[in-house]
Amino acid sequence: MRDPSPAAASELPDYLRETYTWAYLDHRTVPWLDRPVVVSAILWGNASRLMDSAVREFSPGQRVLQAAAVYGDFSPRLARQLGDAGQLTVLDVAPIQIANTRRKLAPWPHAHAQVADLTKPVGATFDAACCFFLLHEVPPHARRCIVANLLAAVEPGGKIVFVDYHQPRWWHPMGPIMALVFRYLEPFANSLLADSIDSLVPECADFEWRKETCFGGLYQKVVGVRR
Repeated sequence: MRDPSPAAASELPDYLRETYTWAYLDHRTVPWLDRPVVVSAILWGNASRLMDSAVREFSPGQRVLQAAAVYGDFSPRLARQLGDAGQLTVLDVAPIQIANTRRKLAPWPHAHAQVADLTKPVGATFDAACCFFLLHEVPPHARRCIVANLLAAVEPGGKIVFVDYHQPRWWHPMGPIMALVFRYLEPFANSLLADSIDSLVPECADFEWRKETCFGGLYQKVVGVRR
């Protein structure tokens, strides 16, 4: 396996700077937002459930790519699941997020994190890949590039797991609140809700897919296995 291609620290995409500086690039807010209780609140109490569901898709000893840093203890959970015989590689375009992830992964020598732009080819292949609540935070063009590059990084017979927002049922009590969240805080989310992850790019045809939703359809897990 070749090492993933690094990204220069100055190559932060415009959409990240313009939309999510407050959430991911500000040294004052990152420590506060990275608390498990905050992550749980953002996901309406479903954070642990969603993380566990994603982590269970992977097996000890696998080499897994995690697409983007994740607040809370998702990365430690995944590193623990892979065990000492496995390998976890976390790639994120923001140096502040990589530094934060390295801090959390310090107890696991088989896990490492580095700066990389996932809209560009990863430059490595893995047994599996995981993308946890990233796709709703990027504009459609970047989303398609990221999905195509993640699929290309999965070896034959390997698995990819996407967990993200989904169009909630019409009766969902959080529907009006989430509509406001998507309008004012997550401006790219609605474009994800209008698409199916398992057909987002032509490379999806190389995978067998299954999908499940939870919490009234607000969240989805989409799993693909490469033929």
